[in-house]
Amino acid sequence: MAFLLVGLVTFGAAIVTVTTKQLVHAALWLVVALGGLAVEYLLLTAEFIAWVQILIYVGSVVVLLLFGLMLTRAPIGRSPDADSGNRWAALTVAVAAAAALVWVVVDAFRTTWVDLAGPAAGSTEVTGASLFQNWVLPFEALSVLLLAALVGAIVLSRKAKSSEKEEAR
Repeated sequence: MAFLLVGLVTFGAAIVTVTTKQLVHAALWLVVALGGLAVEYLLLTAEFIAWVQILIYVGSVVVLLLFGLMLTRAPIGRSPDADSGNRWAALTVAVAAAAALVWVVVDAFRTTWVDLAGPAAGSTEVTGASLFQNWVLPFEALSVLLLAALVGAIVLSRKAKSSEKEEAR
C-alpha cells in the first residue's frame, strides 16, 4: 500500500514538473519526483541505490539545474517561451514511449525468477559488482556530460555579462 501511495505522489510530481510554466517550480517538483523514487527504492530494500538517488540526482543534478538557471538569467516567473504549443504531439510521443517501455520491461522479465536464497538484489555487494563491471563507461560519460553542462552555463553567463557591458558603454 505504501509503495502505491508513494508511486502516485511521485507520478503526480512528475506530471507537475513537465506541465508547470515556471522553470524554478519545475526544478523543485523534480526534487519531489526524484525523492519519491528514492523512497520507492527504500521500500524495495535497495538502500544503496536509494542513497545514490538522493546524493547524485537530488543533490547534484537538481542543484546543477538551478545553478544553470541562475547563471543564464532564466526568467523566474511564468515564461511564455516554456510552452511551444505542441502539447498533443508531446502527449502522443510520451504515451507511445511509455507503452514501448512497459512492453520491453514485461517482455524482458517475463520468465525471470527472484532467487530468495542468494544475496539481496539491492545489496551493496551486488550493486557494486554490477556498477564496476558493466556500468563504468556510462557513469563516466554522464560525469563528462554534467561537466560540459556546467561549463556551458558559465560561458553563456559570461557572454551575457560582456554584452551588457558593451551596451552600457
